[in-house]
Amino acid sequence: MHSRRHFFAIAGLGSAAVMTSAAIAQSQEADGVPSGGPPSFGPPLPAHIKGGTAITKVSGDGQRLIAIAVGYDQDIDTSKLSVSTFAVEGRTVTAVYANTAAAMAKVGTHGRFVIIELSADDADARINFSNGRSTTHKDATATFTQIGPVRTANGSVYPATTVAIPITSVSNLIVDDFDQRVFSDPKTGDVVQYNLFVPTNYDPGKTYPMVLFMHDAGVTGRVVETTLIQGLGAVIWASPQEQAKHECFVLAPQFAVQVAGDDSEESSWIDTVVDLLDHVARAYSIDKNRLYTTGQSGGAMLSIAINIKYPDLFAASFIVAGQWEPTKVQPLAKQTQWVVVAEGDTKAFPTQNAMMKVYEGLGAKISRATWSGLSTPAQFAAGVAAMRAQGRSINYTVLEKGTVVPEGQDDNPGSNHVNTWRIAYTIEGIRDWLFEQKK
Repeated sequence: MHSRRHFFAIAGLGSAAVMTSAAIAQSQEADGVPSGGPPSFGPPLPAHIKGGTAITKVSGDGQRLIAIAVGYDQDIDTSKLSVSTFAVEGRTVTAVYANTAAAMAKVGTHGRFVIIELSADDADARINFSNGRSTTHKDATATFTQIGPVRTANGSVYPATTVAIPITSVSNLIVDDFDQRVFSDPKTGDVVQYNLFVPTNYDPGKTYPMVLFMHDAGVTGRVVETTLIQGLGAVIWASPQEQAKHECFVLAPQFAVQVAGDDSEESSWIDTVVDLLDHVARAYSIDKNRLYTTGQSGGAMLSIAINIKYPDLFAASFIVAGQWEPTKVQPLAKQTQWVVVAEGDTKAFPTQNAMMKVYEGLGAKISRATWSGLSTPAQFAAGVAAMRAQGRSINYTVLEKGTVVPEGQDDNPGSNHVNTWRIAYTIEGIRDWLFEQKK
């Protein structure tokens, strides 16, 4: 199935490009493919069924197919639908209702779309994810049928059918709200694809903060949207709930090569990312006193490296599962940062401990705490409040060993490492803290 990622991968081979939704649709039409999916084969669909839209959502450990919207030619009576009206192969149907748009809703209403909600816990729910070393990409598709009658709002009945309904389009929640672009740095010669979220109600007369998110080495590659779908590090800041509180730009580069390594050596990518930030800040009304960086693993390391070379660039940093050579981090002692590592991470944990000693040796005051990775949102909120009450510029949070790795995974250093960011970006209080920081 053709997807937006397919076309972005092609666009990424050029030196400069911006791929829009219209361009994607034109590319698909040129291939003879309906926007979002392939032509269907086999028995024809009943004329009243117009195809299905796969709805995906990114969570802490990757992207999941969480719902399907089925289009009909007439408004459907939502009160006559149930979980037994549709069957989805290999998936658990949790709710079925009608809606006026191909989108999930808290309450159903008569409309031309039937929404089939699916369990996010199904084994086949995850379609794009990383284990920290490599990524898995699957198409957002499913085999599903209308196995029960569907009643229209005017009383007509569409009988059950054995014909499988095709997925003809895909709606990627939040991910689709990012633009994909390419930056060619004339100073360093580096070329980088990036994703940019522009606030929905952007007003050039106002200034906006901007969050930079940088991914880990495990999702290095040329498919520009990979950084958006591997976890919450980029998309969480662009969610409607977050934007309602903290309207901001979100910048998420997709690196085709590893940009930071365990040798803690500088590279041209430090300057390239800074130049990219400046490029975006000049194109939009960005508040340069409210630039924030965050990253996981290699992305956290690059954040640290940028902070060392450009100590006055960011108002604050959110460092997740990353570290740097302790003898090189003296400039960070005066910076505002929140660091989260897992106790079971045998690289980030001991190295960050050594880094904290360097900061303290230079007079920095540090707030420290160990939290359970199994904490509820309320417990995380209490933990954040307790650390913030100490009024320190550096906050160091350790996720307790034995609470980080989900059931079914080996509890080893690597699993503790990659699951740190599965948890860290869900902690609302740290996100709120970040936006309160200004230079």
